[in-house]
Amino acid sequence: MSPAVTAFSLPPTNSIMKGKRMSESQGTLTLTDSTFDTEVTKSTGLTLVDFWAEWCGPCRAIAPVVEQFATDYAGRVRVGKLDTDANPELTARFRVRSIPALLLFKDGKHIDTPI
Repeated sequence: MSPAVTAFSLPPTNSIMKGKRMSESQGTLTLTDSTFDTEVTKSTGLTLVDFWAEWCGPCRAIAPVVEQFATDYAGRVRVGKLDTDANPELTARFRVRSIPALLLFKDGKHIDTPI
């Protein structure tokens, strides 16, 4: 019998980001209602967008994984973070009803929502 495969190992919630605000993250784009079209819908290639909020525990839990993904796939996939509280227009436009939500775009078109 083969052992279970674990894709990622997350740190305890209290150690995530070590006091660093998620919007100050490295390797990801900070997206807003006003920059989304330029950065995502008018771009070519793949873009992963993380819809999150500062108060969201699960969003904080996946933040290190999203950051590592951005680093590992730099140059192949663009990764952006969109604060749902500060950007309600896009949250409604893509019918994001719960967070965290990851949306995948290819050549500016929404093609998948993995979670």
